[in-house]
Amino acid sequence: MTTPPFLAKGALAGLIGTAAMTAAQMAEMQVTGREPSLVPGHVASKLLRLNPEGDEALSRISIKMHWAHGMTMGTVRALVGRAGLRGPGAAAAHFAVMWSGDVMLYKACGIAPWPWQWSLEELTPDVLHKGIYAAVTSAAYEAMA
Repeated sequence: MTTPPFLAKGALAGLIGTAAMTAAQMAEMQVTGREPSLVPGHVASKLLRLNPEGDEALSRISIKMHWAHGMTMGTVRALVGRAGLRGPGAAAAHFAVMWSGDVMLYKACGIAPWPWQWSLEELTPDVLHKGIYAAVTSAAYEAMA
């Protein structure tokens, strides 16, 4: 079975969005001194029943999960496009689906409480970086479509 072209474009757009988000995260961490998030590694470890030994192993898993999640969520952007949404509305819908799904997964896995219980220092970069991801992924997808 072959991947439908619109899903392949979505996956590629997701990788482009992930690259933009990663650049923004790196710049923000330089300014704020924040350490890289290990949440992706915690999620992957819970879902795949991994038992990483130490933060270095968890960091390696986090990097892989970060890119895999970005590519996968790019296919969600492709599905948003198939539903007929374009432009800022499509980017907003993509962000809403992705971000709400992420926070529900964090809660279900016992990794984080609901976002209204997060500190501003936790919430702000998450929303900002995922907003950048959604905007860039959406623009890249529409440029390819």
